[in-house]
Amino acid sequence: MIGEHPYVKWAIEVIENYIKHSKVIEPHESLPKELFERRAGAFVTLHKLDGSLRGCIGTIMPVRENLALEIRDNAIAAATRDPRFEPVSPEELNNIVVNVDILNPFEPVSSITELDPKKYGVIVQKGWKRGLLLPDIEGVDTVEEQIRIAKIKAGIFDDNFEIFKFTVERYR
Repeated sequence: MIGEHPYVKWAIEVIENYIKHSKVIEPHESLPKELFERRAGAFVTLHKLDGSLRGCIGTIMPVRENLALEIRDNAIAAATRDPRFEPVSPEELNNIVVNVDILNPFEPVSSITELDPKKYGVIVQKGWKRGLLLPDIEGVDTVEEQIRIAKIKAGIFDDNFEIFKFTVERYR
């Protein structure tokens, strides 16, 4: 697995231990201090070496007590529980690139002119239905496309919904 940033290295360590040994590891002292002090939503995305998606799972808002656990649980889920893919096999581990996105707080959008698919991720929401699309996704070049995909993910099929935007800290 490929990644250089400490957050990405942590996600890789978690995935490798889970895939190779069926073991959920606990955060350790050598991790950056901020992983223990900060709470935030986080997404872990896996790509094959050719750039194609291999898994992506995350949380819009924090559900764990710190970012280390948020990344750990989402890394395992991205590798094993993304419903679009079979679980990652041990043989695949050397051919996967890992990204970690830490979500900054989201804010309501009153006009799509406030959006930029390269800079902002979007959340669309109608009642209990919610769909999210991270920013700067390959092939998503317009606000309209970004919103269309997020609506499909949410199961929203009309034009009566709320939009929120957010930025991410992306680590590769």
